[in-house]
Amino acid sequence: MTPYVADPVYLNGHFLPLAEAGISPLDRGFLYGDGVYEVIPVYSRRTFRIDEHLNRLQATLDGIQLANPLTAEAWKTVILKLVESAPWEDQSIYLQVTRGADDKRDHAFPPISVTPTAFAFASPLVTTSADIRAKGVAAITVPDLRWSRCDLKVVSLLANVLARQQAVEQGCAEALLIRDGLMKEGAASNIFIVKDGVLIAPPKTHLMLPGITYDVILELAETHRQAHEVREISEAELRAADEVWMTSSTKEILAITRLDGQPVGTGQPGPYGEQMWQWYQDFKNTVMRKG
Repeated sequence: MTPYVADPVYLNGHFLPLAEAGISPLDRGFLYGDGVYEVIPVYSRRTFRIDEHLNRLQATLDGIQLANPLTAEAWKTVILKLVESAPWEDQSIYLQVTRGADDKRDHAFPPISVTPTAFAFASPLVTTSADIRAKGVAAITVPDLRWSRCDLKVVSLLANVLARQQAVEQGCAEALLIRDGLMKEGAASNIFIVKDGVLIAPPKTHLMLPGITYDVILELAETHRQAHEVREISEAELRAADEVWMTSSTKEILAITRLDGQPVGTGQPGPYGEQMWQWYQDFKNTVMRKG
């Protein structure tokens, strides 16, 4: 066990210590990034929207033509065991499936006799500190150099890694991806903007990963009658926004207060983001933690 991964982990039908888990160097996840992943938040040891996460996992597997090695019920059994065994009340459950290990390196799919590799583990779910949330964070914009199936949650994330590293090297928390003059998402988050009191979210297309937190925020906007639109956001609109938020299960709703060295709006977290954060906390305590 490390401070970030609990024992036991799950690997190919077995629960075992992380130190004893191993895969073949010929595994296609290692050689090609040929695999998918999913991350499920857990609050007070209750998984949040597990069916939606497993449906997204299945959709990504279907998208890369990889058979799911476990049924939905079998995945739930694995996840429950990991949640029960981990020492944290709030957790993040990571699932990964690769196309397995053939006896050679070949771009073409291996024979169906090759068994997929299934791996899962629990980590602590750590959200943004109050100090950081009160100030907001800085971000940069970068060209979106990813492939055209960004809606698939695949493990080949090198373009995202390089974008995020570019942000880190400039002392920033996130890189916002711009493609054909439109803002798509962050390297590891979804992005919302507010302009003139209207919350605006980019649409779910093949160029954006459909986030579960993204869904929750739009549902909360609908519930609380917050004016909102789902449409493409131009780079110019992004730069002229009154508020910009990055969102994810760990970031929740986090204000971006500087973009490419310039202040967003007043340069401080705005009232709409603060209100959405409060609605999100209320939802977390009344729904997410209740199962």
